[in-house]
Amino acid sequence: MPRAALSDVEVERFRDALCDVATRLFAQKGYDGVTMRALAAELECSPMRPYRYFENKDEIFEAVRRAAFDRFADALAEARDSTRNPLGRMQAICLGYVRFALDEPHAYRIMFELDPPSGTTPPDADEARSWLVMRACVEDAVRAGVLRGDADVLAHLYWSTVHGMVALHLAGKLVLGRGLEELTRAFMERELRGDAR
Repeated sequence: MPRAALSDVEVERFRDALCDVATRLFAQKGYDGVTMRALAAELECSPMRPYRYFENKDEIFEAVRRAAFDRFADALAEARDSTRNPLGRMQAICLGYVRFALDEPHAYRIMFELDPPSGTTPPDADEARSWLVMRACVEDAVRAGVLRGDADVLAHLYWSTVHGMVALHLAGKLVLGRGLEELTRAFMERELRGDAR
């Protein structure tokens, strides 16, 4: 007797479970250590079942990456909306960025360490949305006179600085006497103090 088809909800649950397991195995074994067979074993299903929902592991990790960027953009937008003060928004976004990376370190690594599929040079909508939240806040701060300079350049500098601190922390490389919390605080005090430099 043929097995009954899964409902849309059940399919979505299985896809989510597959993505969760892929993220966990990535943290344990790295990208090369994740195989479709290993994913099936973790989910206690047949080795062929994951192929019904994803063509291969690249497609699984792309789904993980897109979903992570979506949550990241939401986290930055929530931080932005926590205050109306232009400088306060920049500080909140900085903290929201760090908090997301610490709460979801494996997803964060997948977002920034794995290459998107070939042929997708422009950022996808979720990735672009997270950048646009930060870029708009910098522009507001420049317009309000609490930051001075080209908003696009400043947004890139702030993004790359915070990302650099987070990436070093997640890689276990902040070992020279200064930690992520202290450096984040120092960055905000130095660069986001509202003296319109």
